[in-house]
This record gives sequence, structure tokens and C-alpha cells, in this order.
Amino acid sequence: MQSAFTHLRRLLLASAACVLGAAALTFIVDPLQLFRPSRLVPAFYSEDTRVQNAGLIGSQPFDTAFMGTSLAIHFRQSDIDRALRVRSLKLAMTGSNSRQQAFVLEQAIDRGARRAIWEMDDFIFIDAADIETDPYLSVDLYRRTAKGIASYLFSAAMAKESVFALLRSVPLLQEPLTRASSYLPVKFALADIDDIYALPRDFDVARDYNARKTLAAFTYITDPVRRRFLGEGYSYEAMVRHFEHDAVGLIARHPDVTFDIYFPPYSILQFVAMRDASPETLKIVTALTAHIAQRLTQLPNARLHDFRTIKAVTHDLNNYSDVIHHSPVVDAKVLKWLASGEHRVDPKAPLASLNELKAQVEAYRAPRP
Repeated sequence: MQSAFTHLRRLLLASAACVLGAAALTFIVDPLQLFRPSRLVPAFYSEDTRVQNAGLIGSQPFDTAFMGTSLAIHFRQSDIDRALRVRSLKLAMTGSNSRQQAFVLEQAIDRGARRAIWEMDDFIFIDAADIETDPYLSVDLYRRTAKGIASYLFSAAMAKESVFALLRSVPLLQEPLTRASSYLPVKFALADIDDIYALPRDFDVARDYNARKTLAAFTYITDPVRRRFLGEGYSYEAMVRHFEHDAVGLIARHPDVTFDIYFPPYSILQFVAMRDASPETLKIVTALTAHIAQRLTQLPNARLHDFRTIKAVTHDLNNYSDVIHHSPVVDAKVLKWLASGEHRVDPKAPLASLNELKAQVEAYRAPRP
């Protein structure tokens, strides 16, 4: 009996030592750069942006935060910096909602961002979990609470990343492991922060962005079997409530921060799909964006830009991979427009661009695929 107890005690002590050792390794290597910029080993980055952003905000120098969904995910920080003459930090998160975006933006503002560039589309304001109970974004990790730090230090996944980072720092192993990292079960595989969710520089734009794919997507979403999904999650009252709380609330709390907010250049087919297959959804979208335009143009530290009526882009279906996601060529145009302010909404006529969009949607006739 005594021998069994002794073995159990040894097992427990060995297990505790392994757990504490793994936590110490994660603290020293710090693959997320949560405590400090990477020094012991070369920095590598993850495309799991909801986690990675917590480390970027704490470790990177920046004066401008760039936020958005998948419509803003392929921008490169170097391009943003060059076009807008800022020191940016890209924090865009695919499929993110306004609660997540406002929370992460506020963390960046608290760390020194004096300007926020915010790609804002209607879908981010759908009803979703409160940020405190959001299962996809750890507020404790961003806030660096005891719970958040413990979840990071005692994570088996982070211990694995730390071991891989150490192996990759060995000169003889660095090159082969870096090349192989995209095929291995590790998340922190990007050597350049500029490459986080950016398309490769030799990416074949015409292959994935063309009218054939755009029209195929339009046909798919307007099919009678699937068209009900066009309005899924759209509730005017709920969306206005989230806009007021998440967007207006954040902007009002930080009067010393300049917010450049833009409506992205969806293809005209996004709105035509609603017109033809879900007209009630189109009414909600236009009413919501009217409310947004009227509210944002009243705020002294907010500037609204509307890129939805630029026919040279939105009517050229070769610019898209579906009805909303535009190509990197359009990314560059967006930065140019933001820099020039040529499509900024006039506070004296906040609904002018929306009225133009309505006229374009009404007049447009979709080509047959």
C-alpha cells in the first residue's frame, strides 16, 4: 500500500513538473509575443487573427489600427503604411462581428492608436454573443488577466509552438523547418508580419477573381432553394442597436482618435441579388446604412467613405471572386481613395451616395452566366 502511494506521489510530482516546465518554456519563448517582442528566437506569426491580434497589440509599434472582416483581410501593412503614411497594425478578422471588432480596436487604442481605419459592412451588426461570453475571442487574453495568462502559459498547443520555435532557431534547422512549417501542425508559421492573411505576391489574380466566378456565385445565392439565406440574421432593430453600442459608443469614448470608416465596394450583384431574391433584406440594408451615414457624419472625429457606387469597380465583375470579395487590385484602389478622400460622404448630404446606389441597383440588369 505504501509503495503504491509512493508511486502515485512520484507520478503526480512528475506530472506537475512537466506542466510547470511547459509553462516556463512558453513564458520564455512567448510565441504569441504577449509579454515582450520576440528576442530569444526569431518571431513567427499565425493566421489565427483572433488570437494573434492579442500579441500584436502588445508587441508591435503602431499609430493606426486597421480593422475589418474578410473584405479587409488581404491588405498588407506595408501597403497601408505607404499609401496613408502611417505606422499601421492590421487587425482584420474573417467573419468578425461588431462586438469583436470594437473590443479589439479599443485594446489597440488603449495601446496608443490615434487613428482607426474601419471597413464596415452591414453584416457585422447581426445579433451575436456578448463579448464577455464570446466563445471565439478570449477577452481575458487581450486584457492579460490572471485567467488569460494562465490559459496561455498552460496551453499544450502553445507549448508545442514554443518547442517548434526553439528548434527553428537552430541555424541548421531554420531553413528546412521554415519551408516545411506550412505542412506541419503548427500555427505560428509566418516569418513576416506583412504576410498575415495576405495573398502571395505571385498570386494569379485572374484565376480566382473573374466574372465567371462572380456570376456563378450570384446564381447560387439567388437560387430558390438558397435565397432565404440572403436575409438570415438581418433585423433592423438589432443591427441599429449593435451599431450604436459598438461603433458609435467606441467613437464617442475616444474623441482624440480619428476614425476613417468605409463601406467596401461590393459588386453590384450583391444588391441585385437582394433586389431580386430577398427585397425585404435590401430594405433593411438600405435603411441601416442610411442610419449609419446620418449618425457617423455627425461625429466630429469620424469620416465616412462610401465606395459602393464606383461603377468602374463595382460593375466590373472581373474584380470579384464572388458577389462581395474583391481582388487585391481593388485593395490598392481602396487605399488610394482613403488617402485622397475623394469618396468621403459629405456631412451636408449624408444620403447622396446611398441614393445613387439605389438608382444603380434599380437600373442594373444582371448578365446571364
